[in-house]
Amino acid sequence: MSSIFDLTGKTALVTGSSQGIGLSLAKGLAAAGAKVLLNGRNAERLAAASAGLPGSTELAFDVTEAQIVRQVVDSYEADHGPIDVLVNNAGMQLRGPLEDYDPDSFDQLMRTNVNSAFYVGQAVARHMIGRRAGKIVNIASVQTALARPGIAPYTTSKGAIGNLTKGMATDWARHGLQINAIAPGYFKTPLNEALYTDADFNAWLQSRTPARRWGEVDELQGACVFLASDASSFVNGQVLFVDGGISVSL
Repeated sequence: MSSIFDLTGKTALVTGSSQGIGLSLAKGLAAAGAKVLLNGRNAERLAAASAGLPGSTELAFDVTEAQIVRQVVDSYEADHGPIDVLVNNAGMQLRGPLEDYDPDSFDQLMRTNVNSAFYVGQAVARHMIGRRAGKIVNIASVQTALARPGIAPYTTSKGAIGNLTKGMATDWARHGLQINAIAPGYFKTPLNEALYTDADFNAWLQSRTPARRWGEVDELQGACVFLASDASSFVNGQVLFVDGGISVSL
């Protein structure tokens, strides 16, 4: 049974993987046998992440620039071989009341959270389609299904990731690809620092979540390995919530 989760010989690109959820997912994929390509825009932070993950390779490029994405992916495939697994994790959060939200901030958030998944997904899928094999895992959110005050643009972006996942699967499953998403609940990451340092929010979250706690980023690794491996060979277009039950409980 363990062989269907084995990623030995596979290469996995994880965007936004210099810290937080992305770095944890990269470590999980590496533990399952994959060669991991780490991505980020901060070269110093990316180098530190790579140093802590022996055997990993740094790919420093901006996932919001479509032409650069295509060039990097095509160049890597030509020089080093196939990218078998893509994890679209790059994302950001810009909180604020919707009635005062800056349009430029909205555009920036959408480019980072949604456009990047399309750009990198398309660039990698073009090669996967020719091989009739490939795995794409998009990182959605509990906000793919739920809303909370002050984060409407983020909720919009993660709703879009959920539907982009369905669209990718609908178009590309016939070519042998599996495209799914993981929707994390509340995890202690740099993106959520403003929340887990807030005593009132902590109290609310623990009372609202059936598991009565925050998630630990390593608890996302199993879901990612499952969706990146042969274990999910007939799973397509799904959004897997890993959230301690918050999305199923009133």
